[in-house]
Amino acid sequence: MIGRFRFIAQTLATFWLAATLAFFALRVLPGDAVQAELLGTGASAETIAERRAALGLDDPLGIQYGRFLIGLLRGDLGVSLLDGRPVAEIISQQLAPTVALAVSALIMATIGGIALGVVAAFNMYTSNIARLILDLSLSMPLYWTGTLAIYIFAVQLNWLPTSGANNLTLPAVVLAFHTAGAVGQVVRASVYDTLSLDFVRTARAKGLRESQVILRHVLRAALLPTVTVIALQAGFLLGGVVITESLFVRPGIGRLLLNATLRQDYPVVQGIVILGALVYTLLNASADLAYHLLDPRV
Repeated sequence: MIGRFRFIAQTLATFWLAATLAFFALRVLPGDAVQAELLGTGASAETIAERRAALGLDDPLGIQYGRFLIGLLRGDLGVSLLDGRPVAEIISQQLAPTVALAVSALIMATIGGIALGVVAAFNMYTSNIARLILDLSLSMPLYWTGTLAIYIFAVQLNWLPTSGANNLTLPAVVLAFHTAGAVGQVVRASVYDTLSLDFVRTARAKGLRESQVILRHVLRAALLPTVTVIALQAGFLLGGVVITESLFVRPGIGRLLLNATLRQDYPVVQGIVILGALVYTLLNASADLAYHLLDPRV
């Protein structure tokens, strides 16, 4: 019971902190979406002032913050400063492409990261190749890898399209490549440590084949720490999605967040930040539950 209350308190604190940081960080920048949009159309100063007053942007910052928190308690994320549509509606329309990209990338990253981590843990020729791939995954910038993939597979080989909602394969592979590095490194360290434990030596002494020892004994124990890492990487995918969707010109939450930030559309950015906090919290809770189910000793 105490643990449940602690989880609820931590979840609420995470939401509050994420929402508060987004609210004040956006307002450090000079100007706002209304000024930027109307100035470009040649609107008069009176028109701009009336529009800002109608949206409450002239109110003191404390009043705006209080109104924002009250709206959150009611489940209201506000409306866009640019077109007046509800933020929840805008986000829901862009959610499906991002979910498809993130889930595809996470599945490929999990499978590839575990495979590379296991191979890298052994002293073989293929282990050096696996370690090199993991090092490249962690060291190469996502934007550079995506640009290189577009040049090779789309421009030179003409195998895959470079943009559009149906262009899922190439961006998912690029995003998975970067996510697999962290998973693979944890798997590699965990498998390497598990190989020296007594129960592994006992399994080998019984005459079991090496493949049986690895699959039945080593991986079962070594993959437990990977559950938490996979959940963390799933939460971090939002940052990768922003770059990937922009690079491959895909619709989704990532491009929506980038455009809303550049255009200073505060409510849309705040809504996406809150969504990210919710997803991150749920993923961590799921990882904790999975850890308890996989290891009864916890």
